[in-house]
Amino acid sequence: MAGYSTKLGKCIQGDSLEILHTLSNNSIDLIITSPPFSLQRHKSYGEVAQNEYVDWLLQFGSIAHSKLKDTGSFVIDIGGAYQKGQPIKALYPFRFMIRMCDELGYKLAQDFYWHNPSALPTPIEWVNKRKIRCKTSVNTVWWFSKTNSPKSNIKNVLVPYSSRMKNLIERPQDFVKQEGTVRPSGHVMGMKSWAKNNGGAIPSNLLQISNSESNSQYLRYCKIIGIKGHPARFPLKLPEFFIKMLTDENDLVVDIFSGSNTTGQASECLGRKWLSIDFNLEYVASSVFRFADNVEMANQYFNEIMDKQDLLI
Repeated sequence: MAGYSTKLGKCIQGDSLEILHTLSNNSIDLIITSPPFSLQRHKSYGEVAQNEYVDWLLQFGSIAHSKLKDTGSFVIDIGGAYQKGQPIKALYPFRFMIRMCDELGYKLAQDFYWHNPSALPTPIEWVNKRKIRCKTSVNTVWWFSKTNSPKSNIKNVLVPYSSRMKNLIERPQDFVKQEGTVRPSGHVMGMKSWAKNNGGAIPSNLLQISNSESNSQYLRYCKIIGIKGHPARFPLKLPEFFIKMLTDENDLVVDIFSGSNTTGQASECLGRKWLSIDFNLEYVASSVFRFADNVEMANQYFNEIMDKQDLLI
């Protein structure tokens, strides 16, 4: 099977449905992926096409359920779209979410939203030309779990305190005017509530991560070797966030639509075992650029994988 292996993981070309079947039950700690939106039946986005797309995605969800550990999670970045020829949003991301839970038994652990500040103003017809819609810059990211108690630790994804919060921790008496203040939520807050430094702030479910890389090793090598890079890469920080929060070192992370293998790179850097699968041989071959030491090695690896070899790098 064409692909490559590293110290911790493996990227292979093939049918994800078939490969998932070969994995042991209760073996995966995290599946994180972003499905190819182009499969929405010729970009028609009609009612039937949307339902077919959801049916297609649910095949993977069905097999994955038995492969996940009871503490495992399934995270999917699923982009939205407009109905063809209409300034009306398609509902397939929400239909998929509901059917994953109602039909396959997943739990919706939490809904996340990935905000890409560098997103271009699309769709052009409604945003640029007619100026009747705001640009779309947020993707829905569903965090499903197999049970009510998936592995999760937000201490692994704390964000830096703001300068104001740092001042509040250091000198709460300058900010808290009255001990035992009752907040609108009903919580009673005193100076001790603010004085503890927990190492960072709890992140929200709105992840602001720019997707504007232009000079990564992957893209540089694509340009030098003359390969068209994967057109829909998600930024490294997106899978990194969920891998940190939902897994421990040596846990198994799987990406069933791996594309340029951002997930594999993030997993390798974080000391997780990983398996990445993509049906497109050129995507698999070019994704090795993320792991090559130099451009000459990258070119050699690429050609060998395109010859359907299985490499150990």
